[in-house]
Amino acid sequence: MDVIERWSGRYACLLQSALRLGNEQFAAQLGISVRTVAAWHSDASVVPRREMQQLLDTAYERAPAAARQRFALLLAKERAPVDSTPPGAQALRVAIAVVVRDSDVLLVCRRDDDTAGITWQFPAGVIKPGGKAETTTVRETLDETGVHCAVRQHLGNRLHPVTGVLCEYFLCEYLAGEATNSDAAENIDVMWVPRNAVPRFIPVDTIFPPILAVLEEQT
Repeated sequence: MDVIERWSGRYACLLQSALRLGNEQFAAQLGISVRTVAAWHSDASVVPRREMQQLLDTAYERAPAAARQRFALLLAKERAPVDSTPPGAQALRVAIAVVVRDSDVLLVCRRDDDTAGITWQFPAGVIKPGGKAETTTVRETLDETGVHCAVRQHLGNRLHPVTGVLCEYFLCEYLAGEATNSDAAENIDVMWVPRNAVPRFIPVDTIFPPILAVLEEQT
């Protein structure tokens, strides 16, 4: 069993992800405020006070075996060496847009070559070397879906639990445009989905916890 000598905001967020809990659910389980959980997401280096360390220890020790296994996998990725990128190269970074319009959120249906199937995702695009994540978010959303949006908030970043790619997440506000499949080579469809229905399209354990928190707040 992995032992955390000292919990940080980042490790606490990994535990939350392993438990598959939104911010409010995680806060309720620990008996703390939602604002504290949100602070961990905004500052991964923060070190919770002693009593909070004990609460996190207890939450981990009481977690189901499957959740502890997921935590171990996430922790292993977090602690993996990061100096394997060739000199002068940039690690692959992807900007992901969570575009909201009233009670809906924008999703794209991608072709999944690896499984000969399809997957629903938020609009996303690779951040080019020297490029800004915010600019990429807006541009790729427009190119993929025909929707104009504006970045409202940076939700954080993580190594994606499935792809291992470094993802930057942004909450975006819908401005104009009809949702259309503007990239037929990669996508099959584009549609607005009710916020509370997103887990029906994307496995909840792969959704970044701050996104779940946003969806919960807006429903």
